[in-house]
Amino acid sequence: MAKYVIRFGAMRMLGIFAPPCNATYQRGTRVIARTNRGLEVGEVLCEASDDTVGQLENPTQGQILRDMTAEDANEQTHIQSSAKEQFAVCQRHVERTGLQMQLVDIEQLFGGERIIIYYLAEGRIDFRELVKRLAGEFQTRIEMRQIGVRDEAKLLADYGDCGKCVCCNSHLVEMPPVSMKMAKLQKATLDPTKISGRCGRLKCCLRYEYDTYVELQKALPPTGSEV
Repeated sequence: MAKYVIRFGAMRMLGIFAPPCNATYQRGTRVIARTNRGLEVGEVLCEASDDTVGQLENPTQGQILRDMTAEDANEQTHIQSSAKEQFAVCQRHVERTGLQMQLVDIEQLFGGERIIIYYLAEGRIDFRELVKRLAGEFQTRIEMRQIGVRDEAKLLADYGDCGKCVCCNSHLVEMPPVSMKMAKLQKATLDPTKISGRCGRLKCCLRYEYDTYVELQKALPPTGSEV
């Protein structure tokens, strides 16, 4: 039975999902799926062929329950419309508890099993009291997830300097480190304001052609050589 690669969640995670009763799906189909986190809305990307699965690192496993219906779409719209109010409630409780953390985003799963709160902080945070208060407020399970500035861009950023949707919020699943060495090798400008992304760190795209430049540097003679 064919399985499918599904993209789901605010962090745009990827997983391998089995369809119900040998059903088939086209790319872009929105479905309701059971993930390792709960009931969620997902988007079908492609069939999970051996080559495709081989390119995914530790993908989650799950089950497609059904195509997304009009009622499901209305419920998802309601969840999204209430996110701003929920964020304000969370912010109020953070201020009352005096925790040194910055709220970034809030994600409520479609099935209502949990609310995931993404935040920035310098170190470890004892948020037990905060979780207790929020669980009482929302009457559901609360999951706190500390993230970095690149993850913050993945959640909130829209378009990059190139005019396209930022890579971290479109196709990148993981964001490997990028160094100034990569920019130097590619003869890119070293002005931080021009080679930094929406997150304030070096742009992920500096890594795309880096390996090719390294191979060329090994294969070609040094600059100034007579050939």
